[in-house]
Amino acid sequence: MQACAELGVAMVAFSPVGRSLLTDNPIPRERLANLPFMRANPRFTEPNLTENLRIMQGFRDLAAEMGTSAAALANSWLLTRGPHVIPIPGTRSVAHLRECVAGAELNLSQSDLDRIDAVLPVGWACGDRYSDEQWYGPERYC
Repeated sequence: MQACAELGVAMVAFSPVGRSLLTDNPIPRERLANLPFMRANPRFTEPNLTENLRIMQGFRDLAAEMGTSAAALANSWLLTRGPHVIPIPGTRSVAHLRECVAGAELNLSQSDLDRIDAVLPVGWACGDRYSDEQWYGPERYC
């Protein structure tokens, strides 16, 4: 993100709600088995899934305390990263799209951002972003 800002180019943030982890209703375990990408994704396999859901509860609780949805809060946080960051939420319902778009209406203070960082510190997600088979195409940075 910093390199994009320095170069004056956009950073397109796809999957801004973490493939449902950053929402009030993550995809249920039962459905994950029927979704080929998800059932092979390290963040959605055990023991990572249980730990990610546990960590995310703090984020959902914070969003509720702030009077918003987790999806709105996640998108709002992304928008604070700079004008060069463009979240593109994918969704299958108008209701979910409205939750994501509501993030643009939030005005997060530095205190809000600090609270988010406290419940979701850098590197919070357990498991690789992709399985070895899913790394086809994206660059691996760590």
